[in-house]
Amino acid sequence: MTIPPRVTLAATAHEPAVELPAIGQGTWFMGEGLVPRANEVRALQQGLERGLRLIDTAEMYGDGGAESVVGEALAGRREDAFLVSKVYPWNAGRETAIAACEASLKRLATDHLDLYLLHWPGGIPLDETLEAFERLRAAGKIRRFGVSNFDVADMDALQATPGGDACAINQVLYHLGSRGIEHSLRPWQRRHGMPLMAYCPLAQAGRLRRRLLDHPEVQAVAAERDLTPAQLLLAWAIRPVDDQRGEARRDVIAIPKAVQPGHVSDNADTLDMRLDEDALARLDAAFPTPTHKAPLDIV
Repeated sequence: MTIPPRVTLAATAHEPAVELPAIGQGTWFMGEGLVPRANEVRALQQGLERGLRLIDTAEMYGDGGAESVVGEALAGRREDAFLVSKVYPWNAGRETAIAACEASLKRLATDHLDLYLLHWPGGIPLDETLEAFERLRAAGKIRRFGVSNFDVADMDALQATPGGDACAINQVLYHLGSRGIEHSLRPWQRRHGMPLMAYCPLAQAGRLRRRLLDHPEVQAVAAERDLTPAQLLLAWAIRPVDDQRGEARRDVIAIPKAVQPGHVSDNADTLDMRLDEDALARLDAAFPTPTHKAPLDIV
């Protein structure tokens, strides 16, 4: 039996290393009444059954509505999931982060998070946030912490803060049409042995996503390999990349959101796909790698 591609979160002083499938499940816009709640719950459960173990959410999504959907989906099966949520920057103080996490846990109907992220850099000093995260860890309410939407300077500041070197992951926007992190941020994280979590790996819904999915070369490369364009973009996002020793390894976990059963199945099927060198070269030609540092893309 083929083992799906996995990404490793490094061991910490308190937790062993953990291997996660390179594709998880996002929940942005869930819990907002855009589709029936039962469909969202069923989609997350279907993803778990197909091996998409990581579920990412946030207190921001639907003002906690997405967390409630996730909690319903995980009822009686919490152990099947690696659960991630995020705290607003303005809730990331010594005491406010504790309260925010406890509110998330209540909505999620669980006693702990596997990973808790600072949603983006804010005005509260990092040492306050890290102190709160350590208190949450010591209390068993979170297993690991990480960040989201941090660029290189932000990561340097985090590393320079006591306890910041225990950061498990940085979640950022990353897809074929937004490759800016490849110039500086992704190499920085590889040097520090820190994986990336890619949100919007198919681009945010709208014209940009359609431009990517309808691009002639994306359509051609996908058709030649019996993939949907979305599967091609997802396989590209989690592709192995050579490390400093020239060894190919995966360091990206992509978290697409899906509600339609067919989309969930397509995402799970992508775990078994590896793009050949010709496909990668053609996509690079159509969407070149960056030649200079650019501001971090955020949506």
